[in-house]
Amino acid sequence: MFQRIGNVAFKKSLDNIIALCDALGQPQHKFKTVHVAGTNGKGSSSHMLAAVLQSAGYKTGLYTSPHLKSFTERVRVNGAELPQDYLIRFVEQHKDLFEQVKPSFFEMTVALAFQYFADEQVDVAVIEVGLGGRLDSTNIISPELSLITNIGLDHQALLGDTLPEIAGEKAGIIKPHTPAVISTKQADIVQVFEQKAANEQAPLYFATDSIRVHVLEQHLEGQVYDVYLDGNLWLPSLQSDLAGVYQQYNLPGVLKSLLLLRERGFSISDEAIRQGIANTKSITGLKGRWQVLRVNPLTICDTGHNVDGIKQILYQLHALNPKKVHMVFGAVNDKDVTTILQLLPKEYTYYFCQAQIPRALPVGELQEKASQVGLQGEAYATVSAAIAAARRNAKPDEVIFIGGSTFVVAEIDEL
Repeated sequence: MFQRIGNVAFKKSLDNIIALCDALGQPQHKFKTVHVAGTNGKGSSSHMLAAVLQSAGYKTGLYTSPHLKSFTERVRVNGAELPQDYLIRFVEQHKDLFEQVKPSFFEMTVALAFQYFADEQVDVAVIEVGLGGRLDSTNIISPELSLITNIGLDHQALLGDTLPEIAGEKAGIIKPHTPAVISTKQADIVQVFEQKAANEQAPLYFATDSIRVHVLEQHLEGQVYDVYLDGNLWLPSLQSDLAGVYQQYNLPGVLKSLLLLRERGFSISDEAIRQGIANTKSITGLKGRWQVLRVNPLTICDTGHNVDGIKQILYQLHALNPKKVHMVFGAVNDKDVTTILQLLPKEYTYYFCQAQIPRALPVGELQEKASQVGLQGEAYATVSAAIAAARRNAKPDEVIFIGGSTFVVAEIDEL
């Protein structure tokens, strides 16, 4: 499975998921969907959309990946995780089908999610792309609209070495005659989306052309925004329980998508938008996005793991004006970790670690690469050991940050 072992588990074909869903009676067409792709922000955007749709009274499915603690986190209906007994029955009932088709772990999971949403008779499901878009197993749905968030360099071995190449893969979720929303307008890839949308005769919207978000307040448990629509104040003092500064780049795409869903017949009031955005974490169970774990010393984790994500984390750490930062850091072995390490401040104290998955970069190798770019720190065999050391050393007025990989965050006890 890709989550554990990396690129060798990725299958560049939709044949298996089509075969699975055909055998199941095409459950993906029995409910309405919203499809979400992107390099950074697709998970947060998916959760915000689901929270608002649920607040508007719709029975809402949410499919995301990877999970942090439990596999059942990936599939939710109205915030509740997939029941374990449903998962067991699904595997038992379709074991022969799996042996015949020989799908990947991810393909089986997507088929499971579609069947569960159909069985639960959800009104709408927000479906997050796993990796890329064009050949992702989720890309057999016919959504109400497609949302594509920030595009950055990640998974280059699978998606391409340049932003236009990666954008081309993400743009693969744009469907014929179906609205497509792009959260952030990045000049060097605008043409990629315009060309794909033209080919599909799909209405294309760059969210920031009509929606502007102004940050009023930022604090450890959330943010407050003024939101402008076509130059006019639309949502004054909009509260969000997501504290990451990068959410200001996700929010325009989410809000534009909600406006387009209104045009397509969904009843979504401004009050439902306020309620969903203000309570995304409690409604959908979102974890690991600039999440405060402890206050004394201030301990924060974030799943950001590529260049753009790390830049945003460092910006927000700097904004805290900390006396000292203790960084617990691990990585996977298929990332360009040297480029990320070069971004990290030399004055931080580092606690290098290794998540307990085969895909993790060996901690000794990570420590050596860090040393080559001037970062100093001890190596720990486990995430928990690194966190324990940071907590022993950090003073009450200092900051501990835990991250570098989704799988490092997944092994935090508090989660």
